[in-house]
Amino acid sequence: MFENLTEKLTSTLGSLNRKGRLSEKDVDDALREVRLALLEADVHFKVARSFVKSVKEKAMESNLLDSITAGQQVVKIANDELIATLGGQNVELLPGAQKPSVLLMVGLNGSGKTTTAGKLSAFLKNSGQSVSMVAADVYRPAAIEQLKVLGDRVGVDVFDKGTDIKPEQIVREGLLRSREKQNSWTIIDTAGRFQLDEALMQELIDIKRTVTVDEVLLVVDAMTGQEAVNVAQEFHEKIGLTGLVLTKMDGDARGGAALSITSVTGIPVKFIGVGERIEDLERFYPDRLASRIIGMGDVLTLVEKAQASFDESQAKILEDKIKRATFDLSDFLDQMQAVKKMGPLSQVMEMIPGFSNFKNKLDSSSLDGSQLNKSEAIIRSMTVLERERPEIIGGSRRRRIALGSGTSPQDVNQLLNQFKQVRKMMKEMASPKGQRKMMRAMSQKGNPFGL
Repeated sequence: MFENLTEKLTSTLGSLNRKGRLSEKDVDDALREVRLALLEADVHFKVARSFVKSVKEKAMESNLLDSITAGQQVVKIANDELIATLGGQNVELLPGAQKPSVLLMVGLNGSGKTTTAGKLSAFLKNSGQSVSMVAADVYRPAAIEQLKVLGDRVGVDVFDKGTDIKPEQIVREGLLRSREKQNSWTIIDTAGRFQLDEALMQELIDIKRTVTVDEVLLVVDAMTGQEAVNVAQEFHEKIGLTGLVLTKMDGDARGGAALSITSVTGIPVKFIGVGERIEDLERFYPDRLASRIIGMGDVLTLVEKAQASFDESQAKILEDKIKRATFDLSDFLDQMQAVKKMGPLSQVMEMIPGFSNFKNKLDSSSLDGSQLNKSEAIIRSMTVLERERPEIIGGSRRRRIALGSGTSPQDVNQLLNQFKQVRKMMKEMASPKGQRKMMRAMSQKGNPFGL
């Protein structure tokens, strides 16, 4: 996410930080590079221009150039401006006065609208709310079936009446069904088009006239850049939007749509799609995303993902094993599987403050999950005794394990060495001295700019 932009911003702003006291020319030169980086990321030119202008004005107004921490302060100003550009603050879904609250999903074909409806259902259900979905896309082949599959996967009822009834009638009956079941939310999946046309807009208007709609979320593909901004503007003018969902953010190395769309349209982004899994939907937090873009990580989202992925009872068992020094390769395997639940390793690593500084030094295979898969295969090829007592694994056992896992004896050796290091580290962390050291480290602000 935002790899290209983050790399350039981290480099440019980092150079300011290293200089200490700054001249106006230093700031101008850096902001010129920032503006170029934003334009290359397909950020709307008005947004890029406004951003750079605002940072420059605030830097000059504060008389900070003579300060020995001038570089850090400019970075802080840039971060604050990024937050403002992204919308300033998180905007939650707003339920209606009566149940169920109605959420209308709209968008063009290919934006991920139906998939997002399923993800939103899972999100709401996991937050303790009852949900139903209504299949009102009667045009796209297999749209209804796709929604039913998603509904089955998350345990949410899907109402449909086939393809021979008008969408507004389907919506009316689906809402009645949901009301009878006393659901908290009803999500309506509507038809899309490959391009905006009058027929699409009229159908959405008819649906809005049929039932009281509390939220109208436009789903747009983040990888379309400024085109996403244009689509959002047209939808908003015709039917009125309450929020946006940016999909395929995990594949967007530039970030133009995310950085432009709210600033240009005034519509808040409420969710972002960061992968293909049903759980790969995140609340949109401007401050967290700004922190990622500028290379300072996103610790809060990382913690939330960890809490959702690690079973509390298993974590307690693991803690006891670490304290007793009985942590073995089976436990190591469990932890690798929990990490995989958090999402692609590359995304997880991006949330670590300062990761952008050493990302290029890492083997790419360690970030795409292939190394984790290889390690899993090696451990699964071991016997129970070998997992419990890896010190017994000699040459012949290494060759057998390598053959069983489709790897090499060198790969087995590498895993065993990694495990030794992890076990040693965990033993140290479990000691009183290690815990004190960890608390001191956590109390320090871990970002590449020292903010």
